[in-house]
Amino acid sequence: MRVMSRAMLAFAALLTVAAGALAAVEGDVRDGFRRPTVIPFPEGAPYSPQAAALGKLLFFDPRLSGAQNLSCASCHNPSFGWEVPVPRALGSLAVELQRHVPTVENLAEAPRLTWDGRQTSIEQQVLSPIVHPDEMNATMEQVIDRLLRIPKYRKAFRTAFPGEGLVAENVVASLATYVRTLRSGWSPFDDWVAGDEDAISAAAKRGFEFFIGEGGCAACHAGWAFTDHRFYDIGLDTNDPGRAGVDDSEPAGRRAFKTPGLRNIALRAPYMHNGSQSDLVGVLHHYRNGGASDLGRQVDIAPVRIPLMAEMELIAFLKTLTAYDAHVSQPSLPVK
Repeated sequence: MRVMSRAMLAFAALLTVAAGALAAVEGDVRDGFRRPTVIPFPEGAPYSPQAAALGKLLFFDPRLSGAQNLSCASCHNPSFGWEVPVPRALGSLAVELQRHVPTVENLAEAPRLTWDGRQTSIEQQVLSPIVHPDEMNATMEQVIDRLLRIPKYRKAFRTAFPGEGLVAENVVASLATYVRTLRSGWSPFDDWVAGDEDAISAAAKRGFEFFIGEGGCAACHAGWAFTDHRFYDIGLDTNDPGRAGVDDSEPAGRRAFKTPGLRNIALRAPYMHNGSQSDLVGVLHHYRNGGASDLGRQVDIAPVRIPLMAEMELIAFLKTLTAYDAHVSQPSLPVK
């Protein structure tokens, strides 16, 4: 048997300590991406299972649109990460919308919503598309009149909102309650964060290391939902003013848009506010180039060196954020 010298023993001990420290650091980093155990609800709009169930019915009901041909789910389809797989969805009268549809997952903690942050509450956000002429093109008077004609809706509103019943404010409250419950499902990444080392591949682990390290992705895609909820000009070739269109403090020449969360990102192509990137490879190439060239403006990103192997590993990591079961059953809607 070979006997180790004191120096060798000391070196081995040092390696053991270093490995333990590295594991601790990795564990600490993973903790920053751990899912919260509760969904925050505003004090003035607490969770109600009756309101959430009612909100789900309304979310899938086309009677909330002027022509009764579109529901919230028409643009926010759960099969596609609560988006739709086209650059821009079609609104009322087949009018193409201005921007790619953003997901409605994981919004309960978001201080601002939509690509430009114009909405500051989920209540504002669920109401806006219903009454927008280019989107669902309805009035709340139309919606209430239709729903009042349906006995099951009248009963459901009386149950969810005793003493108030079916009024516009409660339609909005029900939808907002349901949207707050829309959390991306448990994924292989969550198992890995919880300590299952076999939950994701070695390539995906290296992709995560690049994501939080050399790639600098986590500077903006932070936290469990992988967004800091802030606005950046990432060098997209666009005339859309983004945040500058709603915030006077933003320089007019900037084209800043909200950092999208990355949960279920593999389901949500195409990407960017205008749907200009058809796949994740295109997104990574955009960052590799530091955005589009010759824009004539200062942007918030610089070119990122992403070797081919790192690109493949990053995509492997991003795919671990896809929920095991993204299926959401469509409810049976009340009829007259």
